[in-house]
Amino acid sequence: MSEIHKGACHCGAVTFEISAPQFVVSCNCSICRRYGALWAHCPPNEGAILSGLDNLTTYSWGDHMIDFHGCKTCGCVTHWAPGKAADQDRFALNMRMTSPAVVDALPVRHFDGADSWAFLDEPDRPR
Repeated sequence: MSEIHKGACHCGAVTFEISAPQFVVSCNCSICRRYGALWAHCPPNEGAILSGLDNLTTYSWGDHMIDFHGCKTCGCVTHWAPGKAADQDRFALNMRMTSPAVVDALPVRHFDGADSWAFLDEPDRPR
């Protein structure tokens, strides 16, 4: 059984849990770099919003593939989920909502969401 990590927005209205991810993703797209989020994708990880679904605000833009969700009270971005144009059933939790010790223990993979749509740390990626 994998270790379970719990997370919450600043005010605690929105909470989640996730099985221990192997890594988190830092994306440099125009919105993720502004949010400063570190995403743990589900799947492959098991994760769930535990409380606060009624306290979420949603932001979607562009191609509407992803909806970003955050707490209406404190403004923290907690997760993203498939938007109305999505063709996959997956979501990601913002691991910055967990304890600093959890985040510090996870490797960070860098994703180029601004240009190539590829991981920048792939060994065979052209430079």
